[in-house]
Amino acid sequence: MMDFDTIICGDNATVMATWPDACIDLVVTSPPYDDLRKYGGHSWDFPSVARELTRILKPGGVIVWVVADKTVNGSESGTSMRQALHFMSLGLNLHDTMIWNKYLPGLYGKRYTFAWEYMFVFSHGEPNAWNPIMRLNVTGGKRGGGRRGLDGHQLDRRCNTIEGGESVDENVWRIPVGGGVTSDDGSRHPAAFPDNLARRHIQSWSNPGDVVLDPFAGSGTTLRAAKEHGRRWIGIDVNPSYVEMCWKRVAQGVLPLEPNRN
Repeated sequence: MMDFDTIICGDNATVMATWPDACIDLVVTSPPYDDLRKYGGHSWDFPSVARELTRILKPGGVIVWVVADKTVNGSESGTSMRQALHFMSLGLNLHDTMIWNKYLPGLYGKRYTFAWEYMFVFSHGEPNAWNPIMRLNVTGGKRGGGRRGLDGHQLDRRCNTIEGGESVDENVWRIPVGGGVTSDDGSRHPAAFPDNLARRHIQSWSNPGDVVLDPFAGSGTTLRAAKEHGRRWIGIDVNPSYVEMCWKRVAQGVLPLEPNRN
């Protein structure tokens, strides 16, 4: 039996294994990647988590998987790409490869400033929900496009005039990193999700009343955003201090809903 609007303390793969098939509409999460953070010293099993998430996802459901890679001996690990390919091998579509442009100023050796993370959007078939974030067009001019054949020959050409108004946002989102969240016992989550990132994905890929899961609930940002937007929500975290943070976050007052606009 599943309970909604709750946070479960435990190993996420073990907890999800007790749930029925096809019971979750949307997953929005950022797993601990490589070993860049300690997160209380807890470990997790990616293949088991991926298997259970795929099993419990409804047809038309979506998983938003926010992840990046560490650099070791001058090379990025590539863990994120291997994880994306693994989800695809389980039968999910890689519906979109989105970018979170978070801009973290600093020095990174002989390479450009690290500024982004992947936001892989996996779907079980065609997504059931699509409520796109809209942005205001602030400049005029023309936007060209078209299709080319396999030999590079131009098949058609389209040119749309941009005259203000709104259009669907792009798949690169510039959102500042989240601030720290501290529990009553003084524990601090080292990498809290930005509120606006969670809100945007929940608005985009689910509808009111849908069930939203974060199996790495952390500081509770996804759960709070799901509550704000009228979704049912479930969080799982193995760290009791983080579970306490989650309850603290979701107990806060619900903010007024904002339009789907940048």
